[in-house]
Order: sequence, then structure tokens, then C-alpha cells
Amino acid sequence: MELHEIAGGLPEPVRKAWERSLTSGRAAMTRRALLRATTLLAGAGSLAACGIPPARTVSATGDAPANSAKDLSDTEKVVDFSNWPLYIDVDDKNKDKHPSLDEFTAATGVKVRYNEDINDNVEFFGKVKPQLAAGQDTGRDLMVLTDWMAGKLIRLGWAQKLEMANVTNAITNLEDRFRAPDWDPGRLYSYPWAGIQVVVAYNKKATKGKVVSSVSQLLDDPDLKGRVTFLSEMRDTVGMTLLDLGKDPAKFTADDYNAAIARLQRGVDSKQIRKFTGNDYGQELSSGDIAACLAWGGDLIQLKADNPDIEFVIPDQGYVASTDNLMIPAKAQHKKNAELLINFYYQPKIAAELTAGIGYVSPVTGVKDELVKLAPDAASNPLVIPTPEMAAKVHVFRSLTEAEESDFEEKFSRLIGA
Repeated sequence: MELHEIAGGLPEPVRKAWERSLTSGRAAMTRRALLRATTLLAGAGSLAACGIPPARTVSATGDAPANSAKDLSDTEKVVDFSNWPLYIDVDDKNKDKHPSLDEFTAATGVKVRYNEDINDNVEFFGKVKPQLAAGQDTGRDLMVLTDWMAGKLIRLGWAQKLEMANVTNAITNLEDRFRAPDWDPGRLYSYPWAGIQVVVAYNKKATKGKVVSSVSQLLDDPDLKGRVTFLSEMRDTVGMTLLDLGKDPAKFTADDYNAAIARLQRGVDSKQIRKFTGNDYGQELSSGDIAACLAWGGDLIQLKADNPDIEFVIPDQGYVASTDNLMIPAKAQHKKNAELLINFYYQPKIAAELTAGIGYVSPVTGVKDELVKLAPDAASNPLVIPTPEMAAKVHVFRSLTEAEESDFEEKFSRLIGA
């Protein structure tokens, strides 16, 4: 299946959002960015060849749910795990080895077939939708999707409920603030892999020492005109703008959304906003070509390590956060093995290894104590372990109906010129 064939099957606003994403991203320089360009360039030729595993028609047995299949976990000691590039710990001497996966295999006897084949939520949905819609196995037992896309799969009936007896570590060690997302109440289908924060960042050399601390400043400060970028992820840019307008991203109305779009449009028309970007803002922020921007927390850890002029601020109004989530797709062949892997990563020591490797927020209680021993600098970084004051300012962008998704994405696409 070619890229244009996948795109052709998507609703127009969603298709535009996907096409926009192919030249952007949301990930850390050390996680997804370095591989993103080569992965996507190769993708057009490889999707048909190997991006979508051969479909296998499977059926539920006995009283099993319709989206499940016979679980081969007891006889086939494997699990097929799809993730984003550079989103797991790696061995310092061998970048193809992932110590935590090796530890899992040693502990359980289950081999992980690990694939870095998710580059964008909508793109990945385009890969697996034909098989899921046809009631076929995707060839994947576990995958990592951002909360809004994870919620979409749950609504469509394309994700499997977890067997709670197999994820006891996750039940016990999940931080309270991650327990009840509106798209998966009670965490029946998913558990977070990592948390992602949207903050205001600036280059203090480029701003001549001026602190940039709010979305209002990004949009209105004449000293920043033409040297500001916002994010090409709708929920992040609009969510932060809603907060700046005094609106809760978890409860906003259509009128609130339109007001946020109008405010951003004024920033575009006045040329205050230079452009909307994925994580490619990093190089421009570091060089001083842009002075300030909305940024993802995980990016800033590496950016600041490379350039001490990079600073970040949590606005007084708060910040938007989201999660990437582990979930088991319908018809997966090794469900129990996938659940064992989820459970494995909810041990504080293993969670600390992962957090040290990727630099994003861990959802696991007790991870800080382990991280202090493993990576003290990370343990003291509020972008990795949020302070209580920072955690109190977090907001989530509410789930959208299908109609809202289409309407809001279309308006955002027009705003950013996609």
C-alpha cells in the first residue's frame, strides 16, 4: 500500500493533519527526530513491502470477546512490539540493543521482536486500519499510541481489554494522576509509556536576557515579532492558547476553540508567528534563529544540555500534558506476553532505566528513588520528575467527538496553511 493510498482512505481534515505530520514531529531530538527523516523517506517504498505484516484472519473462540483471538502466548514465547524510533533505552556500546528488553527476556523467557515503525499517530492508523476493520491480526501484540489515538481505537472496538491479573505492577504502581483519562476510564485498555509536557521555551541570548513566560508574550511582545514558533500538533498549540485565555482544555466549548484559533490567526496575520513546527524548532531555538516557542519537555533536556542559553518556563496559567500509551490491538496473537511486558515496565527499577534513556516523564510511582541511583541529574530535572508545584499546573486536552475532530482539525489546518 502506497502513502497516497493510505491518505486517500482518510477523512479530508485528518488526511491534511497526517500530511502535515510527515514534515513535523513531536519527539525529542534524542528519541525520534534523528531517525524521522530517513524513516519517512524510506516509508514510501517500504510500506507495501514490509510496513504492514501479512494479514491473518483469526476468530475468537468460546466466550472470548469478538476482538480477541486464540492466545498463543503459552506455546509461542514471543511478543511483537511496535514503538516510535528512539523511544527506549539503548546500550551505550550497541545502539541496536535495549537493556530493558533483554532483562525482560531473561526474566520471562519471552523474546521481544521490537519494531520502530510508528512515526506519526495518523500515519500508523492508516497502516493498521485495513486489517483491524477486516477483523484480522495486524502482526503486532503491543503498540504505543498517543492518548487521543488510543481513545479512537478503544471507541472503534479495535483494542483489547487487559487481563488485570497480568498487570498487577501497573495497577499498583501507576501514579494517581494517570489513572482516569476520559478516553479510558479505569485504565481497562491501556497504561502510559511516558508523559509529554508542553512548555514555553526561549533562548536568553536571542531575547537579550528577557524572560519569556507566557503564550500572551509569544503572541504580543513586539520584541519577538517574527521570531516565534508554535507547534503543529493541534491539541498542544490550541490547548496552551486556551489556557492563556483562561479556558480549561478539559472543558472548553466550540466557541472557546474558535476564540483560540482567532487569536492564533491574528498572530499569523501580523507575522508575529513565524511558523508552526514539529520538533524541528530545536535547531532554530538553539542557534537563536528563533527567540521563543512552544516546546516539548523531553526535547529541552537535550537542547539545554547542548546550549545553556536555552530556558523553559511553566506559564502561570499552566501547561498541557499528554501520554503515549501501551495497548494491545484487536486479534493480537500473544496477548498474555504483551501484558507481561506492560507489567515489567511498571517496576520502579525498570521504569528508571527507561526514563534515563528517553528523558520523558515516567508514570510509575517510586521511579525517582531509583533514578537518583541511576541518573541523578535526570532525577533532579523537573521536566523528568515534575515538582509538586509543576504537577499542580498540568491540564489535559479533552477527548473530541468524531464531528469535533473533523471540524477542529480542518480549522487548525487552515490556520497553519496545511
